[in-house]
Amino acid sequence: MTNTTPLIFDGHNDVLTQLYKGASVAEFISGNDKHINLPKAHLGGFGGGFFAIWVPSDIDEAPLFEAMRADSYDIDVPPNIPQAEALQVAITQAAILLRLEREGALRICTSVADIQTCLDSGKMAAIMHMEGAEAIDTGFDSLHLLHAAGLRSLGLVWSRHNQFGYGVPFAFPKSPDTGPGLTSAGKALVRECNDLNILIDLSHLNEAGFWDVAKISNAPLVATHSNAHALCASSRNLTDDQLKAIKDSDGMVGINFAVSFLREDGKMLEDTSLDVMMRHLDYLIEHLGEDRVGLGSDFDGAEIPESIKDASGLGALRAAMQQHGVDDALMAKICHKNWLRVLGKTWG
Repeated sequence: MTNTTPLIFDGHNDVLTQLYKGASVAEFISGNDKHINLPKAHLGGFGGGFFAIWVPSDIDEAPLFEAMRADSYDIDVPPNIPQAEALQVAITQAAILLRLEREGALRICTSVADIQTCLDSGKMAAIMHMEGAEAIDTGFDSLHLLHAAGLRSLGLVWSRHNQFGYGVPFAFPKSPDTGPGLTSAGKALVRECNDLNILIDLSHLNEAGFWDVAKISNAPLVATHSNAHALCASSRNLTDDQLKAIKDSDGMVGINFAVSFLREDGKMLEDTSLDVMMRHLDYLIEHLGEDRVGLGSDFDGAEIPESIKDASGLGALRAAMQQHGVDDALMAKICHKNWLRVLGKTWG
């Protein structure tokens, strides 16, 4: 292991949201103050990951972040966004990802072979992912168009509800069992994603919706950026029963770096030791096995431990894992091999 190897393939980032909000593509390539850009990726051995298309709500996030520093909180989720409005944002963000590929910053990958080629060559690998399916019409025309553009992973909901299902609020302490399951359209969307070999991401989905997916889907159950509810009682985290279902499906979980989903007290405080992340790593390996745990940073979308700070600091995470007793073989699995395994099972 070195400071930059094994390369990390990551379950979730919000680069496209930052670029949609006004960050510069040119500065993503040359360097900026965001969590991920090409120079920081090179310094930290960030090989790529799931690039989320996400439709922002028209809200001020600062009060929400402040609320998540309290001893307890239960933040109302923003209202649903109309499908036509969401589709325009999604198209714009998909176009940004395509532009990054045209500019040579990354390669959009639709197969495990594509990702492996990128990891071998040093080109950043990107999965086009959608976080919340607000932009998808119930006839699935937009799903098929986005699939043709490269979409290979989809989370049915972000935390707000939509035409397909219900997400969890940002709440602590709270169970993920917070509302009804998938709508009939949501169940149809699961089947359509199975037919298209699109990975279904369970992060942000409430528990009733999780069990609906588990009953319907013929693919491995995957939560790209979630942690263990037993260690941090956030509504965003997974219960032991959910972890068992993920294991039984031969799926996996990407550990979320967001401090409010790691800390026992649920607080959004950057001064969070990586020992806390190691506790989640141990717990998830205990409940899922060594082949079903990876990383899902939430870079550019969350407050993360200050000792990592951004993609350039991923060497600190490797060092923490090594000091924790993670050997080279397990390190490679956690850093990228487990993602390639579950993607191979899902994509075919």
